Amino acid sequence: MRTLQMVDTKTQYLKIKNEVDAAVLNVMESSQFIGGKVVNDFAINLGTYNGVKHVIPCANGTDALQISMMALGLKPGDEVITPSFTYIATVEAAALLQLKPVFVEVDKSTFCIDPEALEKAITPKTKAIIPVHLYGHAAEMEKIMAIAKKYNLFVIEDNAQAIGCDYTFTDGTIAKTGGIGHIGCTSFYPSKNLGAFGDGGAIFTNDDALAEKLKMIAAHGQSKRYYHDLVGCNSRLDAIQAAILDIKLKHLDEYIAARRKAADFYDRAFAGNEKITTPRRAVYSNHVFHQYTLIVNNTDRDGLNKYLADKVVPSMIYYPVPSHKQKMFAAFGGGDYQLPVTDWLTERVISLPIHTELDEEQQNFIVSNVLDYIN
Repeated sequence: MRTLQMVDTKTQYLKIKNEVDAAVLNVMESSQFIGGKVVNDFAINLGTYNGVKHVIPCANGTDALQISMMALGLKPGDEVITPSFTYIATVEAAALLQLKPVFVEVDKSTFCIDPEALEKAITPKTKAIIPVHLYGHAAEMEKIMAIAKKYNLFVIEDNAQAIGCDYTFTDGTIAKTGGIGHIGCTSFYPSKNLGAFGDGGAIFTNDDALAEKLKMIAAHGQSKRYYHDLVGCNSRLDAIQAAILDIKLKHLDEYIAARRKAADFYDRAFAGNEKITTPRRAVYSNHVFHQYTLIVNNTDRDGLNKYLADKVVPSMIYYPVPSHKQKMFAAFGGGDYQLPVTDWLTERVISLPIHTELDEEQQNFIVSNVLDYIN
């Protein structure tokens, strides 16, 4: 049996090695390492895939979030509603701009922001909502967009974990996550479903004027070279990463299908076990399984995590401390929040290996060790 890993990027690379190597060599030979045709072509191809008019590549997913909030003109003290049950970058980007993060609950079964809790948290200072499509499952965007319209709020989708996910509206129309809100943000961190061989990110929008502003902010606020109209930053996706990502984009649906196949295997293996709750797949989301995350009941979750490690089975806890309990957010009143669902989840979730290269022998080994401890 091959060594188990949470993400097997090397084996994935070996399958497309010739394509990737040729693309990288083309960039090397052109010596156009920043910007240029390769980056522009990738942006166009990604926009076509995701069904959006504009894609602005940038240095990473955190930058994508920060640039988006800057482009929307949010001011210090403005409130931004976000789930506490998310990776810290979602909230950190708001805090860096001296915005006030307002933490709300998530749905216990999808792990995504609870629209009812969201609406109750709105105040006259609220300016934006940042739903997170956590673990590859879409937040309830139809309800969220209706709330945003009702209160005249911006929506910035954190799509770092769900690129390629389809959202189905009640009228039957389908849209990719990241292309539903006013802005969508994604990350190309190597472990992501569409991962670079280094850092990278992108911003999506269908708004022409907003796209121009996003581009300017990401490039030192310049409208043309050496003419700076806005205070911006320096956030670029380099051409080598763009070339790699453009190759991998062609395989993204294949990668998603492999992740779903692995998730189906786990679902069948754990079906009927009262101590294990497998990930929900809501009718509106087709789940791209960036993570396969269990809720374990009447079980020592941390003990399971250690047991698996002893058996050389990788597992991860995403996330052991919710944002509202992190020290960095104490100044924003993080400790004052009462979020029992979020706290309940942080004590019970555990993620198993899921990636494009998992085989049945590996999964049988993972499952047998989980069940040996659980039962």
